[in-house]
Amino acid sequence: MPSTVIADMAYDPETQTLSVWFRPSGRRYDYLEVPAIAYDALRHSPSKGRYFNAHIRDSYQFTQSDREEPRQRLGSTRH
Repeated sequence: MPSTVIADMAYDPETQTLSVWFRPSGRRYDYLEVPAIAYDALRHSPSKGRYFNAHIRDSYQFTQSDREEPRQRLGSTRH
């Protein structure tokens, strides 16, 4: 189901980095040391925004990307 908050996301299992692009800004945030099980739960959640806010947002360190680049950089698992 599409999210009204999350435009796209990608996960790099080698670095455990979850990248999330938000609507409507297009800004990307990279969440660090996110276990694959948390990414899978987010992907399969009926409400990605709610799951993200409850389980990801305040639980993992993050960095904000300075660039609003296309969602292809990580060579990772995308949803």
